[in-house]
Amino acid sequence: MAANETKRLRITWVKSAIGYSRRQKATVRALGLRHLGDTVVHEDTPVVRGMIKKVQHLVRVEEVKGE
Repeated sequence: MAANETKRLRITWVKSAIGYSRRQKATVRALGLRHLGDTVVHEDTPVVRGMIKKVQHLVRVEEVKGE
C-alpha cells in the first residue's frame, strides 16, 4: 500500500435496528445507511471506527483495497 493510499471500510447494514435505542438508529443513519442491506464505503478514521463500534451488532465491516 502506497503512502498516500488511505484504508477504506465497506460497511453493510445486516440486522434491523428495531428494538434498539434512538442513538443507535441515528448512528446507522449517520454512517449513510438508509435501508437494511445498504452498503457504504468510508475512509478508515477513528470517528468512523467509533461509530461502527457502537452498532457493531447491526453491521458487517470489511476492509477494502484498491478503491
